[in-house]
Amino acid sequence: MTHGLTVKYDDINTFSRGDGVETRLMVGKGNADTTPFTSGTTVFPPGKAAPLHSHNCAEQVTILEGQAEAMIDGRLVQLGPLDTSFVPAEAPHYFRNTGAGRLVILWIYGARDVTRTFTDTGETVPHMSSADQV
Repeated sequence: MTHGLTVKYDDINTFSRGDGVETRLMVGKGNADTTPFTSGTTVFPPGKAAPLHSHNCAEQVTILEGQAEAMIDGRLVQLGPLDTSFVPAEAPHYFRNTGAGRLVILWIYGARDVTRTFTDTGETVPHMSSADQV
């Protein structure tokens, strides 16, 4: 029998990605054995971003707080609170904090096993592994 899960945000361990960028896994294979997706948040200090990259699965990103520049598959857009994007699998993308305060994004991947491929190097790493840095 499968049971539901509730997660208190303040109880989630923070994964440091470098440059002050912090990620929290909300639901994924680490805490929900049968989940078909992976979700969490990332907080970016002003001016910070993840490098251009792609994933092995589709991703939805919603801006919870702050202002962002998003590059998705060659298209550059400006996003603010509650603006949402869909990033197809294998599409190069990044989100950059363009505001004076922090940028908080909610991400949802359409898979439980997620990888990140860095566009500049072609290196593929497991999501939230020690090699998954900004």
